[in-house]
Amino acid sequence: MSEFALSRSQYLELEKLALGVFQPLPGFMNEDEFRGVVSRMRLPDGAPFPLPVVLDVDAETAARMRGRPAVTLTYEGEEVGRVAPESIFTCDKDSVARQVFGTDDSAHPGVEFFYRGGDHFVGGPVMLTRRVELDVNKDEMTPAETRAEFARRGWKTVVGFQTRNVPHRAHEYLQRVALEVADGLFIQPLIGRKKKGDYTPAAIIAGYRTLIGRFLPAARVLLGALTTNMRYAGPREAVFHAIIRRNYGCTHFIVGRDHAGVGNYYGLYDAHRMVETFGDELGIDVLRLAGPYYCSICDGIATERTCPHETTAPHAVRHISGTDIRATLLGGAKPDPRLFRPEVLDAVRGMQLFIDVTE
Repeated sequence: MSEFALSRSQYLELEKLALGVFQPLPGFMNEDEFRGVVSRMRLPDGAPFPLPVVLDVDAETAARMRGRPAVTLTYEGEEVGRVAPESIFTCDKDSVARQVFGTDDSAHPGVEFFYRGGDHFVGGPVMLTRRVELDVNKDEMTPAETRAEFARRGWKTVVGFQTRNVPHRAHEYLQRVALEVADGLFIQPLIGRKKKGDYTPAAIIAGYRTLIGRFLPAARVLLGALTTNMRYAGPREAVFHAIIRRNYGCTHFIVGRDHAGVGNYYGLYDAHRMVETFGDELGIDVLRLAGPYYCSICDGIATERTCPHETTAPHAVRHISGTDIRATLLGGAKPDPRLFRPEVLDAVRGMQLFIDVTE
């Protein structure tokens, strides 16, 4: 039996596959699955799935794996699982990048990571034989665990919330909307591989513990991390995040403004339009919510759907951007408390707030 040493990102993908986070995938995508997902956002049986989940290797490793009934997967020298290679293939990476990310610009962090990986892909069913304890997964729950916890709390309807930021007031507004329409709220920050300048996992978790403990009804909110790669794939990733939260047992999922976006690669509401094309096929109700902002005339957080002043008095509107908040904190200044709670700032004070290098 051959062996292959996984990177941290590859190990986390193996783990998510084995735990059912990426259902209905039984393993890393084979060539038919990969081609269908890239070109049509569907698996061969027609099930929606918008992003590739692949095991990338170099040409030498691909040749060594070819024809093997099973390959042992290791992480940091220890066996963690196996893959049964049923398909080993390559692709035109430029073409795939344009279809998946909408660009082949290597300045896009998702494209850059895709280009940096191996040019061959090994697809097939996987088995997880050992789950590794990592610094990022101590706050994580499995789909089986969240479903059991939702049932224990008596929640029939649960809204999933995706974030990669320390909480600011715009996201808090969306979370409060969720609590108005469902029994419970599952806040699940993504703390896997991210780009330089994104928040550290520790800061995100500390910020949310403070928000939930002091400002949200803790009995109706569950916090659990998600250790998978951030793809920065905008509209396609919004669909991906919805499928993941369905697998965790959520009945609803919030897609907001520029969901999973980066830079200016995607339109502010492209993700809304993308999820709408799948209708009820995703198995989860998507709440397509507008982007909140602070309005000085309304004297509070509002959106274009609840406040007229973005059009009639734009000087009164201050958009709340995770990017802008990060820039303020990086500059050593305190964010406006109307946009970012001082208590959350206190919770992360003295911590390393931002990732130094792309992981």
